[in-house]
Amino acid sequence: MESPGKVKTIKSFLGDDFKVMSSQGHIRDIEPLGKNSLGIDIEHGYAPNYVIDANKEHLVEELRREVAKSEVVWLASDEDREGEAIAWHLYHVLNLQNKETHRIVFSSITKSDVLDGIANPRDIDYNLVNAQQARRVLDRIVGFELSPVLWKKVTTGLSAGRVQSVAVRLIVEKEREIESFRASSAYRTFADFIGINPGDASVLKCELNHRFSHKKDAIEFLESLNSAQFIVRDVQRKPVTHLPAPPFTTSTLQQEAARKLKFSVSKTMRIAQSLYENGHITYMRTDSVNLSALALATCKEVITEQYGAEYLHTRQYRTKSKGAQEAHEAIRPAYMSRLSAGANRDEQRLYELIWKRTIASQMAEAQSEKTTIEVSVHGSKYAFVATGEVITFDGFTRVYVQSTDEGEDERRILPAMSPRERLRLQGAEAVQTYVKPPFRYNDATLVKRMEELGIGRPSTYATIIDTIQHVKYVEKGSVPGVKRDITILTLKNGMVQEKQKTELYGADTQRFLPTDLGRMTNDFLVAHFPEILSYDFTAHEEEQFDRIAAGKADWVKTVDTFYQKFQPLVTAVPGGKVEGRFLGNDPETGLPITAKISKIGPCVQMGDAADAKPRFASLKKNQSIYSITLAEALELFKTALPLTLGEYQGQEVVVGEGKYGPYVHYDKLFISIPKGKDPLTLTMDEAIALIEEKQISSTPIHQWGDVQVLNGRYGAYIHTPEGNYQLPKSTDPAALNEAEVRDIIAKSEPIKPGKRTFRRKSAK
Repeated sequence: MESPGKVKTIKSFLGDDFKVMSSQGHIRDIEPLGKNSLGIDIEHGYAPNYVIDANKEHLVEELRREVAKSEVVWLASDEDREGEAIAWHLYHVLNLQNKETHRIVFSSITKSDVLDGIANPRDIDYNLVNAQQARRVLDRIVGFELSPVLWKKVTTGLSAGRVQSVAVRLIVEKEREIESFRASSAYRTFADFIGINPGDASVLKCELNHRFSHKKDAIEFLESLNSAQFIVRDVQRKPVTHLPAPPFTTSTLQQEAARKLKFSVSKTMRIAQSLYENGHITYMRTDSVNLSALALATCKEVITEQYGAEYLHTRQYRTKSKGAQEAHEAIRPAYMSRLSAGANRDEQRLYELIWKRTIASQMAEAQSEKTTIEVSVHGSKYAFVATGEVITFDGFTRVYVQSTDEGEDERRILPAMSPRERLRLQGAEAVQTYVKPPFRYNDATLVKRMEELGIGRPSTYATIIDTIQHVKYVEKGSVPGVKRDITILTLKNGMVQEKQKTELYGADTQRFLPTDLGRMTNDFLVAHFPEILSYDFTAHEEEQFDRIAAGKADWVKTVDTFYQKFQPLVTAVPGGKVEGRFLGNDPETGLPITAKISKIGPCVQMGDAADAKPRFASLKKNQSIYSITLAEALELFKTALPLTLGEYQGQEVVVGEGKYGPYVHYDKLFISIPKGKDPLTLTMDEAIALIEEKQISSTPIHQWGDVQVLNGRYGAYIHTPEGNYQLPKSTDPAALNEAEVRDIIAKSEPIKPGKRTFRRKSAK
């Protein structure tokens, strides 16, 4: 088994003849990147150098022991490319070529599916394995080659990904589209009509079929209504059939859960994984909308019993997306008769969404009557129009209505009207409205757009979205918007009255926003790697992976074709840092001021590399290097770090800010300022206290030549030129002598840099 979550469920289905164990995901991967090690032998067919995960070595030994005691081994990892690769790695690492080994898969963790999988084993699908290898190798090459370029050109610590960088490009381009958008306004005219007979009380709400560009024209039209006659010119009634949406694929589940449940993509996949592992739904990574014959039959039973035969319409959907695998099923409940499932409220809500979507897909179409009423205005070339819709048979909508990306359409019921009927104006107004800017991406719309462009695959969307946020290229946040005045013209007592109303425009909540770092990185990559960052090229690579998975392309040739195109672009990148945005010169010193990305993040710089000491000031949270003005930058320098507090024992005390936060610099010491303390308000006395505390902790407890016993952040330790050594538990560092310290060194291994050692409590 691949996941430990499945073990308990599957154990309950099988007898004592089976031992069910989990590999806990991948047990090996391409070796970690070294200073000069790619982990891939480019000269010999791009062969990856696979190594066992250090954290899985104990598990692998345990699996090997159990394999040695077994007669038959069943590899039951997931049925996608990652799952197939896991089975292949297990086959090699556990030396299963000498054992009777079967590869089995099941679309749901139910007893019938598990037993059916065991009854129908197959071989490892090497096409799927090679498709996974091709993706993994390409991603490693791009990351290895591009990241050092970004360090030199933009700032240290950056990373680039083949698909992630294209996703960032989508968000950056959307933001620039919004920034360049210039809203134009027009006047929309609305009117309420009633019949001329005393008993006609129903109000017909209409909108004019024309928008006025200027207030003067809107006023003139409203005034003309005082003497106009209004007649129902036309009434159109048209039957409309609404079809249910197909069952969920991975991407449509991610989109609908974001719209209806406000779940992020990663949260949706995490919850779906739990539902799958506990036997509640079928496999949640699929691009198919197929339902099995069993699912269709059980849907029929539930619909007939719950809603009646008139609500039943069995249908099979066909997947239109490229590379879809029709052998897989859509995401559906494992048991359609189970109306609810899940260990917590989030699981129950997602299960309910899946159940409703699946059932609705097999229900009758909804029938409605769409009515359009047109009201003529005597003497005018314009007309008022009202549109409404009446549901005549609810069909599948009794269970489920699919959401739209920006809100559902309003359906209004119109009063009964007949052609040539005369109407009386009850009221009218013209409202100034502005064209809305493009919407920023949220989880649902970003997944939808990536799928439309063929970027990534449904199983990778969650990872892509999480990664671009983790590396700080994109953040999910809100935009407060800006207030503006709009004009409302109202026809009242034969006169047009004008009033102003304030509205908020440009506000957005929980949308993806590019950071300055993301923008600058994107701009550099698009400028120097335009083809690699193009949407068409990225989609083409995904299609190549699909061809490899189908046995129609060779994975090594696919990787080589990419590399031969990509590598020359890397070597052609010119030297020098990416220039910042020049804002102007400081009025006092004449030094240039530039907005840029540095080790401390988005900042403004006074002076350049030729100056002895350029000054830096970090931008505030709501500022951007792409919009900050010279005046705003000068204000930042008034309170910018570094600040000199004074002298202590003949040495300057300076408060500065670095990659890891604010610090006090004194002599050769750099002391971090505690979190929560504003470095700009740090007093000299507080700085001296930090310095003295650091001096005490830096003073050796013992010293014998190059060997020292020091106080560290996590307790006392031994320091030597060859490395640091941990003291045995319960050792009193003050009581140690030189012989004891050198004995500890002789019997111990140095502590690896960056690693903390935790002692595990013994079991009682």
